[in-house]
Amino acid sequence: MQSIAAEVGYSETAFAAKQADGYRVRYFAPQGEVPFCGHATIALGAALAQSEGPARFTLRLNTGEISVEGRREGAGWGAELTSPPTRHGPVDAAEAEAALALFGLEPGDIDARLGLARINGGADHLLIPLGHARLLHEARYAFDRGARFMQAAGLVTVALVWQEAPGRFHARNAFAGHGVYEDPATGAAAAALTGWLRDTGRHQGPVHIRQGEDMGQPSLIHAQATEGAGNPVRVWGATRTLP
Repeated sequence: MQSIAAEVGYSETAFAAKQADGYRVRYFAPQGEVPFCGHATIALGAALAQSEGPARFTLRLNTGEISVEGRREGAGWGAELTSPPTRHGPVDAAEAEAALALFGLEPGDIDARLGLARINGGADHLLIPLGHARLLHEARYAFDRGARFMQAAGLVTVALVWQEAPGRFHARNAFAGHGVYEDPATGAAAAALTGWLRDTGRHQGPVHIRQGEDMGQPSLIHAQATEGAGNPVRVWGATRTLP
């Protein structure tokens, strides 16, 4: 699986093995296995629906059980997943300083209404909310340095976001720790962000995230937290077939 993922070269490749009442699923990036990948799960749900018919499928991951519902989306296919439980925590001063230095940011560039946080919706992400759209579009980092930072910190991605309005975000996700500069869609980070917004009282309604625009691979991710602190998040979106 690892060698196939490295050859394919996408940010994650999902591998699914049929079981009696669902699928055993693992996710591999070009340089390592990740515990959960949202956009690959959405793609898997759409692919299963095309082959088996629209349905909700049980998926067993390394760390627990989730589900994905594959369905028609207009003339194409989409899916909706229910994430693993969510959690969040603070960022210590040394990690915050290193993260900002990696992207050439200053403390004043951070959106003070949100602040830095470690967030998890099946995988660990460092959330860096920016105060201006320009900072998001201009974000750059040194790949090798970023890989060392993410690996040492145990992060799947660093999620840079800009809040256009309550519940409406633009995002970029650095993924160097597993061999890819940037991720065009990150459903796991969307689940983690949405759970964090709910649990900190910042936003309770639907969340819509635009990502991949700076890569020329635009995506639109939708999410809605279920009730209760730490509970899973629903994430959904449309898919397209790659050539």
